[in-house]
This record gives sequence, structure tokens and C-alpha cells, in this order.
Amino acid sequence: MDGEGGAAVIDFFRDTQWLLWILAALVLGLLELLSFDFVFSMLVIGALAASGAAFLGYGFTVQVFAFAIASVLGLILVRPLVKRWLTREVVEGVTNVDALVGRTAVTLAPVDVRSGQVKLVGETWSARTENAADVLPAGIDVTVVRIEGATAVVAPTTPQSHPAQES
Repeated sequence: MDGEGGAAVIDFFRDTQWLLWILAALVLGLLELLSFDFVFSMLVIGALAASGAAFLGYGFTVQVFAFAIASVLGLILVRPLVKRWLTREVVEGVTNVDALVGRTAVTLAPVDVRSGQVKLVGETWSARTENAADVLPAGIDVTVVRIEGATAVVAPTTPQSHPAQES
């Protein structure tokens, strides 16, 4: 290789160092997709920082320092936050039919062990009593013991139970 060709190659790499760092960031991003552990993501941040330094005309030493500092800061500060956020436990509240257990309903029709109807949180539900001995007349407050499919299993409301909630 003659002197001019070698100088042209060196000039090309010097002028496109930022592009090489972008290429490194892409490769590291692909590796992150395989591992999904956020280590390579932090290295991507470092490569982008180095690319910015190269684009601004800083030398290779400054680019390497930018890569190292941004990567280490990402690994120490950002990665734990991202991992904690992704592995957080979602507090599961009582929802859907589980939220109806313990609520007060009003009987719309007599309720016995086989059939009946109640108004529960503004909706009409099929209902039945838990005990065969209980026959509940229409128009009284009852407490939902559990939900079985689309049927509310109810019991007579006792004075010790919670005050009537929305019907």
C-alpha cells in the first residue's frame, strides 16, 4: 500500500469514528435483545456517548473515556433502577367478583337454597342462600358470602356485620 492510500484510510476512519461508535451501539443493542439483562443497554449508552464525543471532534482517548464513564454510570445508577422497575411486584387488590364478597345486597325476590334475586352494586344477580334453613324474603339486606359463577351466595345480614354499602 502506498503512503497516500494508507493516509486516505486513516483519514476515513478519523472522519467516521462517530459512525463506528454508532455501529458498535447497534451491535451491542442486538446483544441486549439476546440477553435482556440491561448490561449491553448500558454499553449502548456508552457507545452513543463516545459517538457524540467523536462527532464533536474529540480524540480517541476522550471517546474511550466517554464510553467508559457513561457505561459505568449506566451500570451503577440506571441499570438497578430499570431492573427494579421491571421486576416490581404489582400489588394486587381485590377486584372483580372477589370485591363483592362481604358487600351488602338487597333481595329483590325471595331467596332460598335453590333460587332468588338480589340487587348488588346496582346490578341484578341470581342468588341463593348458603344454608337450606334460610329463606329470605324480598326487600331485606343480605351479605354476600361468595360468588359462584353468576350466582351470589348470600346470608342474612347480622347486626355485627359491616354497615350497608352501595346496593
